[in-house]
Amino acid sequence: MNGSMDALIDIQAVAAEALAALDGGNQIAPFSVRLSAFGLEDAYRVTAAVRKMRETRGELPVGRKIGFTNRTIWAEYNVYGPIWGYVYNRTVHNLAQTNGTFSLKGFAEPRIEPEIIFKLAFAPAPGMDEKALLASIDWVAHGFEIVQSIFPGWKFSAPDTVAAFGLHGALLIGPRYSIAAHAEDWDRMLATFEIDLKRNGAIADHGRAMNVLGGPVSALRHLVDILAGDQIKSSTRSGRDRHDGHADACTSSISRRDMDDGTRWCRA
Repeated sequence: MNGSMDALIDIQAVAAEALAALDGGNQIAPFSVRLSAFGLEDAYRVTAAVRKMRETRGELPVGRKIGFTNRTIWAEYNVYGPIWGYVYNRTVHNLAQTNGTFSLKGFAEPRIEPEIIFKLAFAPAPGMDEKALLASIDWVAHGFEIVQSIFPGWKFSAPDTVAAFGLHGALLIGPRYSIAAHAEDWDRMLATFEIDLKRNGAIADHGRAMNVLGGPVSALRHLVDILAGDQIKSSTRSGRDRHDGHADACTSSISRRDMDDGTRWCRA
């Protein structure tokens, strides 16, 4: 948002409307349709405003999701680059504690994505190569993200997705594995893995590491670099600097799938 554009877009009003839609499980018209000047810088200002609103009611940011890292879905959603959004202490859950079920009540058009999740041991620096970035990771986990759209039919622009919390609904984290104990193995596996997403035992989709901007560590590098140059987005911190260190970044290698209650999902 530049100069005279500030007068056209009320960041606090956009943030309040987005948060009200989230709280009510409602859907609204995309901001980009109603505000022709609404761009990514405006959207990240909305992200900062929403963070403050959520913090005032006890929600604490514990990490970030990197959205649209999977190039294979860009054309489907008319989004042609990654975005990011916060995950909060009230949206992060241990998969083992769900007993195999998770309620979709309150989510707007929920969909599911398998995720690779990192917790950082220390703040990575811009320009780090992938081996140095790998050394900054404390643990890696697999899990699922429930994504949702406060915009009907999953129709939006990139700035809309940023203002809508990066489409984040909930993050379910599986077992954590130390990176340091087997760094060389993780370096190889994170660059070459393949994964199946199963719905009621049948394969619904297949993904691979290369879908994620070349691999999850590459996606982390992208996040570090974009955060370094923008004061609105602030820095990437380690889990020790966060409130409870659940997760610092998560990425997906499979396109999101529609959900309904009673369906059993797993990854293999």
